[in-house]
Amino acid sequence: QVQLVESGGGLVQAGGSLRLSCAASRRTFSAYVMGWFRQAPGKEREFVASISRSGSTIDYTDAAKGRFTISRDNAKNTVFLQMNNLKPDDTAVYYCAAGLLPGRTWSSDYSDYDYWGQGTQVTVSS
Repeated sequence: QVQLVESGGGLVQAGGSLRLSCAASRRTFSAYVMGWFRQAPGKEREFVASISRSGSTIDYTDAAKGRFTISRDNAKNTVFLQMNNLKPDDTAVYYCAAGLLPGRTWSSDYSDYDYWGQGTQVTVSS
């Protein structure tokens, strides 16, 4: 069992920045591929970014490329999502997720992830 706790959400004006953190409970954090997803009101959960166990392979949704940066610190069991130049369309609850994904280094499919945090609200005002 892996417990994930997100933090760092909040209210920011368009063009601003936020840094989300997700702390994992297990010492085997480095065995997990990590992902960030988001869900806006009335919409389905969507992929934002994924990072491999070592951090060497990263993938982003097109909307995040050039603005968001995913990273991880395996020594601190934490994954981060740095979000710059935020837009009102980025408003959503952001979730981090952990998955073993045997034989793979990343995934944009939420069904591949085994554990989820409770989410943190990000609101971007225009």
